[in-house]
Amino acid sequence: MRITEELADALARDAIAAAEDLDDEKLVNQVADVIGASSPSTEELYRTAVRVRLAEARARRFLEERIRKGKVEAAEG
Repeated sequence: MRITEELADALARDAIAAAEDLDDEKLVNQVADVIGASSPSTEELYRTAVRVRLAEARARRFLEERIRKGKVEAAEG
């Protein structure tokens, strides 16, 4: 169901942002537990969306750092 995936992804985005704003690393899992109490399939979609978004953010930070270092190295030498 596309709507379920979209809702789970939107909630994942919001939960990740809230966890960062509140400096609460447990919040994302607590939200998953709340979802899972009523819809295990939605919980799995949510957890997948969280994993994908966090992995993308880590990869993006890595890429940005590599680009920054490459520019510094090119300017130095």
